[in-house]
Amino acid sequence: MSPSAALRGIYTIPSTPFQPDGQIDGAGFRRIVDFCVECGAHGLVYPVNASEWIHLTDQERFELTEILVEQNAGRIPVVVSVTSNTREGAEKFAEHARAIGADAVIALPPALRMKNHPDEVVFDYYRGIAAAAQLPVFIQNWVGPIGTPMSSEFLLRMCREIEQVSYIKEETIPSTARLTEVVQGNDGSVKGFFGGSGGRFFIEEHQRGSDGNMPGCHVTDVVVALWDALEAKDESRALQIYKELAPLFFFEAQLPGCYKEVLKRRGVIDCAKKRNGDMPLDEIASRYLDKILRDLAPLMTWGR
Repeated sequence: MSPSAALRGIYTIPSTPFQPDGQIDGAGFRRIVDFCVECGAHGLVYPVNASEWIHLTDQERFELTEILVEQNAGRIPVVVSVTSNTREGAEKFAEHARAIGADAVIALPPALRMKNHPDEVVFDYYRGIAAAAQLPVFIQNWVGPIGTPMSSEFLLRMCREIEQVSYIKEETIPSTARLTEVVQGNDGSVKGFFGGSGGRFFIEEHQRGSDGNMPGCHVTDVVVALWDALEAKDESRALQIYKELAPLFFFEAQLPGCYKEVLKRRGVIDCAKKRNGDMPLDEIASRYLDKILRDLAPLMTWGR
């Protein structure tokens, strides 16, 4: 990626596959990376919330991000998450991301704290990440208990005052209105604005000036089709695709961990196991998920 090239589009989030005994499935992870690229993703983001990052050891994060960059082989940009509980830990991940050839990094503020951090603690944290990575930095603004919601003014201040901090992923509620605040307040320091939340608010975010979205990877090809329709200003097709996605959006809201169940049913991985408890999925939910995926199949390009 050219250092001056702006990151834009669907930056999908690979899931972390586990074997039945709970160990990392490296071969399955490589298949997921290929799946994301073949679905038309414009970039990869890992390991973040949809990757179950809080259930990974530091060594597993190092190992899997190395596999990510190696398997991607420069096909699309790679954004590596460097979120940690401390600035020192985040700097360690940022240095590693730079060493393995990541194109950018992303971070929540210092994680796993029940109360919000003071602005200056967060500012110092991102300043340390930027210095260690020497790569473009995404600020991920998300709610607790893992996230520390940050004001639009503070987000823009960090982008103005910290070199390399130049992208915002806005997921605090209402993320749509918050997106407008940062877009309108941008003095040119922010190169791109992304949404998250699995793409649930993507149509309105796009209308408000977002440059892309970071969804879970299980239906990347369908979300890319939605992006293409929005970019082509084909509002009727965008709404049609969104309506087809809506049942899956609601299903996911009740059953966290659905991403890997879908990847398994699409033939990408062999095991949908999570750590710290598998996703509850009874016979009725399973049948309904199959129906949702059958209805989405005409929009799926992978595997044809």
